[in-house]
Amino acid sequence: MNSARDLGYAVCRVCHTITPGENAACEMCGARVHARIPASLQRTWAFLIAGVAAYIPGNVLPIMITSTPRGESASTILGGVVTLFHHGSYAIAAVILMASIAVPVSKFIVIAGVTASIHLHWKSDEHSRHRSHELVELLGSWSMVDVFVVAALAALIQLGGVMNVRPGPGAEYFALSVALTMLSARSLDTRLIWDAAKHD
Repeated sequence: MNSARDLGYAVCRVCHTITPGENAACEMCGARVHARIPASLQRTWAFLIAGVAAYIPGNVLPIMITSTPRGESASTILGGVVTLFHHGSYAIAAVILMASIAVPVSKFIVIAGVTASIHLHWKSDEHSRHRSHELVELLGSWSMVDVFVVAALAALIQLGGVMNVRPGPGAEYFALSVALTMLSARSLDTRLIWDAAKHD
């Protein structure tokens, strides 16, 4: 079965009008129309690599700093999870562990796998690759749970000289990593999955 691209048509990403010809101006809004997003794979790789690079200091540096009359204590993501486990908050610790460690690492692996399979023309099921990409986009915002918790604590626990909570430098890197990973997933033109399958 022929695709719209095979028949010489492309969809405008601005107003979604079907336009004849590639690299032409949209008949409705005048925007440049492309059959596929230009440099999609390159942008996906760039955002993904930057996201992984930001994820490392996001886990190594303190994500939360607590100030008390006895001094300051800094907690990393894993340190906070361990503390929650020691205090019996198993459910909260499990949620933060999933959202801050399991989900981001899974997103890195899935995006890299899907992009590499297109780039290198790996033999794999295109339906599975497409569903994996949709799952990554669906779970993307849940990786921010740890940052939301720190922000909420910083806003709520401000007790003057008794106790203060403020975000550490790790929170900024972690939030940046999540944003870059979401941009990486959105930069991938999923139609390339079907193009690669057709080519194979």
